[in-house]
Amino acid sequence: MNYAVLLFWLAATSVSAAASEPGTCPTQGNWLQVLGSGGPEVQDRRASTSYLIWIDGKARLLVDAGGGSALRFGEAGAGVKTLDAVVFSHFHVDHSADFPALVKSSFFEGRERGLPVLGPSGNHFLPSATEFVQRLFDAENGVWPYLAHFLPGERHFSYALEPQDIDAEADDIRQVWENERMTLSAARAHHGPLPALSWRVDIKGGGSVTFSGDMSGRYAQLPELAHGNDLLVAHHAIAEDTTGVGRLLHMPPSLIGDFAARAGVGRLILSHRMLRSLGREAESLALIRKRYTGPIDLAEDLDCYPIVPAATKKPAAAGFVH
Repeated sequence: MNYAVLLFWLAATSVSAAASEPGTCPTQGNWLQVLGSGGPEVQDRRASTSYLIWIDGKARLLVDAGGGSALRFGEAGAGVKTLDAVVFSHFHVDHSADFPALVKSSFFEGRERGLPVLGPSGNHFLPSATEFVQRLFDAENGVWPYLAHFLPGERHFSYALEPQDIDAEADDIRQVWENERMTLSAARAHHGPLPALSWRVDIKGGGSVTFSGDMSGRYAQLPELAHGNDLLVAHHAIAEDTTGVGRLLHMPPSLIGDFAARAGVGRLILSHRMLRSLGREAESLALIRKRYTGPIDLAEDLDCYPIVPAATKKPAAAGFVH
């Protein structure tokens, strides 16, 4: 290994290594933190799907809240008090189970402003965002009626949740939410018969991230949604030869590589890693690299990644994986 290659290797691996300990995202700049890199299986020994966007040391956006992610949220040093919004790709348990725990925790944080909660419209398989929140906390029929004070229109101690349904059947890519720090855009994602969304985050100070969510890729909107992104978080739940229900719900590695290449993203992060894909990383990476030659990372819980505006990016070494 020559000196230049060694320096590149050390620089590239420092991000992942520094993020292997809780709460190590730097306090300057924009960062993506993986709270949960797993799926619904507890045997994968990972928290279920969840991601956090940090802007100058403050946790600003939570994307999904699967089982185990509330613990990771705390280990990362985050608080509900600073969140601008929570968004859900869909309401499978491994993407939403820890949301009530975070809501309860927020009672002790002194939050005083409403919390937008955005998610897909529902059907007979899964609730919409508004139904999800209502069914959890409704004063008469909710699972936890003692938390009804967090619902819109109820007498609340500090703040109210503000759920918003995003049409998961619309065939256009659209901006659905904005504040002074970021804009959020959504596109429908094919996850079998289940209402699901992919999300794009554009940070106004610079930088962009797209989250594929769980998807088979049938609608093929991900490359357009993620076009020019700094980071693409793609869910790698299955190996290439998976068939049946697994393939109906998730993208194979070859399709992930195709979408990442077409989108021209700066870095690809493979998350939602399940037992069907764990242990087959070399095979999957080889298939992805047939189309996408940029940096690829295999996500681990609490990893941090800089969200670097395109104008400040340095050329990546094709084929590098840490």
